[in-house]
Amino acid sequence: MFTSLSDRLTETFRNLRTKGRLSESDVNRTVRDIRLALLDADVALPVVKAFTTSVRDRALGSEVSEALNPAQQVVKIVNEELVGILGGETRGIRFAKQPPTVIMLAGLQGSGKTTLAGKLGHWLKEQGHTPLLVAADLQRPNAVTQLEVVGQRAGVPVFAPERGNTAGHDVVGGAVEGTRSHGDPVAVSRAGIEQARARQHDVVIVDTAGRLAVDADLMQQAADIRAAIQPDEVLFVIDAMIGQAAVETAEAFLEGVDLTGVVLSKLDGDARGGAALSVASVTGRPIMFASTGEGVKDFEVFHPDRMASRILDMGDVLTLIEQAERAFDRTQAAEMERKFLAAEDFTFDDFLQQMAAIKKMGSLKSILGMMPGMGQMKAQLDSFDEREFDRVEAMVRSMTPFERNHPKQINGSRRARIAKGSGVSTSEVNGLLERFGEAQKMMKQLAKGGGIPGMPGMPGMGSGPGKRGKQQPQRKKSKSGNPAKRAAEERAAAQRPAASPAGSSFGGPAGGVDPAALDPAQLPKGFEKFLGK
Repeated sequence: MFTSLSDRLTETFRNLRTKGRLSESDVNRTVRDIRLALLDADVALPVVKAFTTSVRDRALGSEVSEALNPAQQVVKIVNEELVGILGGETRGIRFAKQPPTVIMLAGLQGSGKTTLAGKLGHWLKEQGHTPLLVAADLQRPNAVTQLEVVGQRAGVPVFAPERGNTAGHDVVGGAVEGTRSHGDPVAVSRAGIEQARARQHDVVIVDTAGRLAVDADLMQQAADIRAAIQPDEVLFVIDAMIGQAAVETAEAFLEGVDLTGVVLSKLDGDARGGAALSVASVTGRPIMFASTGEGVKDFEVFHPDRMASRILDMGDVLTLIEQAERAFDRTQAAEMERKFLAAEDFTFDDFLQQMAAIKKMGSLKSILGMMPGMGQMKAQLDSFDEREFDRVEAMVRSMTPFERNHPKQINGSRRARIAKGSGVSTSEVNGLLERFGEAQKMMKQLAKGGGIPGMPGMPGMGSGPGKRGKQQPQRKKSKSGNPAKRAAEERAAAQRPAASPAGSSFGGPAGGVDPAALDPAQLPKGFEKFLGK
């Protein structure tokens, strides 16, 4: 989504890093480049003006002039300003004190409300809630049926007493001439809340109708539903690909329905991303969620600070950690840790478990895209074929249980059988076994503290294998035969600082740094939640 903007900002900051001191002309040139990058990304003009003015004022102030590294200080300022226009802080759903919590979805037709209702329901279900979807979009053709299909995929029940429009054309202002009425969305919404109370659902998600453009009928219907059900949250679902039109649409819904939050859909698209950088700033309402794909699980809480880091190609490690925690089984992770520390062989069965966990995390391209600096490898990521993992998995599943646990016993005839069973060539099976053997050696070497094979040893770790890695024992200097000189040497040796104990590479206490001495304030924002309590 933000590829174009990220590339231009990264290039701008790369030019700054060559300068030890920034003049006013350097700052003005940088601000101009940022302004052009934001306008090219389709960010609303008032937002661009406010953003660049703030960046310029801070960059020309003492905040940068007194900095040891002015280029990094400018990046820090831009990052903080990006966080500001994206909403500042993460905002979750405000649940009602007395269930059910009512969430109303509003937006234009085609923005993805119905699909997002299922994603939100699935996400709430994973959080331990019992959501109910209410089909109050009775005008779009087969909208009720679509919500039922989405609800089934998400594992969330759907309340749909009316079938809505099945005639194949949009209904404006009630029934089309010559056809029967398709039901009252206000009455359906009320009945849905009563159904939730009776069935003890603690969250109700009301999917309302949209229009191709903002009009009086749309706003009146949305306002009537809001007045009837008194929702705790009114989420405006907006297509992140519509650019400048997002601001006008958001302002119209804010005035007509009074929004409490924004949800960005289609954030995985290839548009320039101006909507995401404009809506929160213009409306004053926070972006709460983002839809990042077509699957039910492609849904995430919107964190302004993490999104700013992605735009500046600084990665999103915290989101990556959270996804890994959800995907990896703790028991399997503990077993893998035990095998690693015991220097046991990593088997193909272990490999299949890791592959399954990675698939749960989502697309490998999106996972790699969260790593810092991966924006510079965009071409490699675009050309990466994720089907290669399917071919590897097919080869592994063509092995017998004995072969998976004893890869060294796979001879020529076994390799030919595996290749035939997985539909690949024998050379591909040979390549897999060769790479797997190298991975086993590397993990054993790491477990022994020897570093990665082929790389120099790290401080406090044994050096790599081979004769060059072995350290020659130092010869002890002989003591002087002169008694007076020998006594002086012994006094000097006694006054030298004691050698660092085993386990401390840098002269610290044995066993490394005391965790209690760590200052959580010095850690990156958000990392304190991953520290053991």
